[in-house]
Amino acid sequence: MNEKTVIFFDGLCNLCNGAVQFTIQRDHRNLFHFASLQSDYAKLKLSPFNIDVEDGSSFVLLENGKVYERSTAALKVAKKLSGFWPLLYGFIIIPRFIRDFIYNFIAKNRYKWFGKKESCWVPTPALKDKFL
Repeated sequence: MNEKTVIFFDGLCNLCNGAVQFTIQRDHRNLFHFASLQSDYAKLKLSPFNIDVEDGSSFVLLENGKVYERSTAALKVAKKLSGFWPLLYGFIIIPRFIRDFIYNFIAKNRYKWFGKKESCWVPTPALKDKFL
């Protein structure tokens, strides 16, 4: 049985919430489900992979029993979106340590640059089934 493909994100981060909304708008095949890293679901699903959900600075994709983090996760998501976004997957040829250096720099400054919510974003009733 195939498990759901889940994107785990920092539910307090404005940039991350914007990225989730961006993804939902371009996920025409309805491939992705979402859960905040602060959720009990994230703790349950990501603990076997030794991912620190308390940190919240990583973007995590759980797909077919495998976990992808940071830039690799973002590129794998882009690959499945509609439009020209799959072209971004070409950046996968850049070594991960370089991609993740840039990712980590943005993640470190995300609250300063984009702001932070006091509580996790609550999806509309129409989107509720996409969130775990």
